[in-house]
Amino acid sequence: MIRRRSLTLLIIVLLIGVPAGYLLVSASQSRDSGRDKENKYSATGLSAGWPSKVQRRIYEVDIPPKSSFVAYYETNNWKASRLYTQFRTTHKGLTKFLHSLGKTRADLNDGVTIKKRDRDITRWSFDPAVHWTGLRHKQDDPRPSQDITVDRTDPQHPIVYVVSATTP
Repeated sequence: MIRRRSLTLLIIVLLIGVPAGYLLVSASQSRDSGRDKENKYSATGLSAGWPSKVQRRIYEVDIPPKSSFVAYYETNNWKASRLYTQFRTTHKGLTKFLHSLGKTRADLNDGVTIKKRDRDITRWSFDPAVHWTGLRHKQDDPRPSQDITVDRTDPQHPIVYVVSATTP
């Protein structure tokens, strides 16, 4: 008799307790995920960290491995979507990044190529005393076009600023 009651109690715990515990854990994780997304999408300006692989693929921004000081910001509206990215890389990393766009260092021209509107959004300020080079990589829709500006003050560790824009 006691054995049967113990078995019944065990079955009830397994049938009710385990799913209830799973639901509590799942609900907690879901709530945390929602808060993380809310914080991410309410950000204004650059956020430290790497854009997701999906974002890098959509906007065709192939950040070289071992880059440092990576930051990004994404904007979306009915007219255009933009990914603002900055990173410090190596001499080889810059070459690899440009190669991913079908460009070379020879394609870089003197001056800043990022528009004032985009600089205001990201709060990037480009000091005229710094050696800036850049290029505009235009592509046909729906592929993104990139405005790239490079700080060449330290040739071994250039800082790259990218605005990649696409129309939905």
